[in-house]
Amino acid sequence: MELTSKLTLEMLGEPFLLDKRIALLYAIEEHGSIIKAAKAVPMSYKSAWEAVDTMNTLSIQPIVKRETGGKDGGGTTITEYGRKLIQTYEVLKAEHAHFLERLSKVTDIHSGEFKTIGRLAMQLSARNQIQAKVESLELGAVNAQVGLRLKSAVLLVSVITKQAVENLGLVVGEDATAIFKSSTVMLALPAKMKLSARNQISGVISRITMGAVNAEVVVDIGEEDVLVAVVTTGALEALHLVEGSKVIAVIKSNDVMLGK
Repeated sequence: MELTSKLTLEMLGEPFLLDKRIALLYAIEEHGSIIKAAKAVPMSYKSAWEAVDTMNTLSIQPIVKRETGGKDGGGTTITEYGRKLIQTYEVLKAEHAHFLERLSKVTDIHSGEFKTIGRLAMQLSARNQIQAKVESLELGAVNAQVGLRLKSAVLLVSVITKQAVENLGLVVGEDATAIFKSSTVMLALPAKMKLSARNQISGVISRITMGAVNAEVVVDIGEEDVLVAVVTTGALEALHLVEGSKVIAVIKSNDVMLGK
């Protein structure tokens, strides 16, 4: 029996590139359309956009670019940076296969150590995981305020414990991942009210997925960075929000977790 494993590359501890996402990128390159690419993989249209959003927000540069107004609702292209990533992934995949071949010859795959290793490989369910650069650190007696600059130039503020800053080894100028649940992202109309929340980010709704009670709203904040909010369908209707609407995404600084 031989060891087999899917190759997954991580970015700041989060799943970033894996086989199905690479297949999606190849399909986007071939078809120039997210709709056609999703069918080719295959995966649902919603899953395809979620995969693109995840890759773009975790990457230091956009991998996929969207062009509105084209056929099938707008074209989709792979950036030059994205093409280089694909090439690198293929090289690593070949090396990964050689590694597994060698490992299977010297390892007892029935040993309990493999189960322990599996438990350590945890993934997060939080919908929003965005790469950022630490721009400022203000340490207090107990808590710390961390200023994070996204590649969209948006400043996101996180308040975590001073101990967490030390445990993560956060340093100004280095990268970190901002993590927050979609349920903690509130939406408001521009210039309608004043809020005390530290993070108020302007954006445009790029996609809405309606459910019976709640709706998932994807907000484009620039440079292929997106935020995802889950709000009630009633709130969506009350605010008259549709795809293309300008909104303010509101996130409390205490709701922004950090990873590294």
